[in-house]
Amino acid sequence: MMLTEVTGVASAALPVQALKDHLRLGSGFGADGLQDGLLEGHLRAAMAVIEGRTAKAILARQYKLVLEDWRQADEQPLPVAPVGAVASVTVFDAYGVATVLDVARWRLVADVARPKLVAHGVLFPAVPEDGRLEIVFDAGFGDWAAVPADLAQAVLMLAAEYYENRHETDRVAGLPHAVLALIERWRTVRVLGGGAR
Repeated sequence: MMLTEVTGVASAALPVQALKDHLRLGSGFGADGLQDGLLEGHLRAAMAVIEGRTAKAILARQYKLVLEDWRQADEQPLPVAPVGAVASVTVFDAYGVATVLDVARWRLVADVARPKLVAHGVLFPAVPEDGRLEIVFDAGFGDWAAVPADLAQAVLMLAAEYYENRHETDRVAGLPHAVLALIERWRTVRVLGGGAR
């Protein structure tokens, strides 16, 4: 399995001003935007950590999932939530010849914890030997205003932690307890090593 971002998060979509407010950074001194690049980097790092821990895309973007075969012949879990739409489902043979699955062959179950594609009426077509499967989908809560309050607060708190301790090199790794508490309800519990979803 390989999951890649087709579209990234634009700088303008990041809550740099919200982080400045959270940090109580001063303004009006003629250098208001001087630290924006640094703050943006800390926000991106904090989002990546929280998304990794929760399997939730904080801000909306498009992903491409590449698989060697279906998880099951009648359904395929998607590794990131929430999924808003599936743009395409394509099966490639060993020579790279693509077959786009008709939308009538599948449907999206847009569960906030475990989204998946389900075969509609019949099983998914078999993936040829040495072929692959690509699913392009949109995931994320939307813009910053649409992010649930607890996840938004966790991102700001973790980004602030990174900012305030950016010069310390001997800190113990791990997330602050307050951040862990905020993201706990969003974590997906996997059983059987992820085999059952």
